[in-house]
Amino acid sequence: MKVLVVCSGNTSDGLEFNLQNHQPFIYEQVEAVKRFGIEFRFFFIQGKGLAGYLKNLGLLKKTLADRFDLVHAHYGLAGLLVLIAKGDYPLVTTFHGNDINPISMKPGIKPNINKILSRIANRYSSHSIFVSKDLALRLKAFPDKYDIIPCQVNLDLFYPIDKISARNQCNLLAEKRYILFSSSFDNPVKNYSLAKKACDSFDNVELIELKGYSRQEVNLLMNACDLALITSYNEGSSQFLKEAMACNCPVVSTKVGDVEMIFGDTKGCYISNYNIEDVIDKIKMAFEFSRTRNKTNGRERITELELDAEHTSRKIYDIYLEVIK
Repeated sequence: MKVLVVCSGNTSDGLEFNLQNHQPFIYEQVEAVKRFGIEFRFFFIQGKGLAGYLKNLGLLKKTLADRFDLVHAHYGLAGLLVLIAKGDYPLVTTFHGNDINPISMKPGIKPNINKILSRIANRYSSHSIFVSKDLALRLKAFPDKYDIIPCQVNLDLFYPIDKISARNQCNLLAEKRYILFSSSFDNPVKNYSLAKKACDSFDNVELIELKGYSRQEVNLLMNACDLALITSYNEGSSQFLKEAMACNCPVVSTKVGDVEMIFGDTKGCYISNYNIEDVIDKIKMAFEFSRTRNKTNGRERITELELDAEHTSRKIYDIYLEVIK
């Protein structure tokens, strides 16, 4: 089977685009599905927004002239571009969250225009994959044309490490308390201002920005920090959340995406609302858990949900077989 993967090739850090670094969830999924003997080729879209994407139409049509069994697009706008160019190819589109969710939950903020474009992509794709049930409901997708498959967690890359050892490798102080934020501070959807206000109420606490680190370094940070913090206005299915749980790191998160389902009844993982006092209270609880019990059983929960590469790749492969019948 020969599959063309279509996804964004843009970067936000000014560095040369590299799929493994900039969209690791796509890279790791492809690597896992390869075990079924599938040959993959990539088409990286340059430019942003509908106008930017349409500039890739001619090159995409030329690429599609090489015969493929199906096309797998990541994000709704990529799926829409393929629909315009694809001819009679079966199309699987994966929706990850910011292609459907509003850009903010603040009053007066209109839904992301990509939601409208994603609705078109979903309607005409052969099959859709949503990383959380909430996204499918937001798009009012037809139940018989989609599956819910959260992005896999690389359990070989994200795993528990002794906190002292991890801190030594990260050059972090043993006597200080550290909170790992889920993203760069300048991402408006991640709601850094709420995280900062909450953390400023504590003494001897440092909030670490997740920016500029390799995947291996992120694993060390998740093991070195006292807790991982998500204050986002919305998420699809937070990869940061799942990877932190794979490291058995305590987590505090606003109620976004599929966080309730992912948490289950895992001790040391707490859901907050957007009230500053509630966020502070949940951080206090996570600090106490980290102090007295150190690690959660989050990794067991990730395994229980079958979010490892073996299980998720099988689900993707089964969808491929279904759409090319």
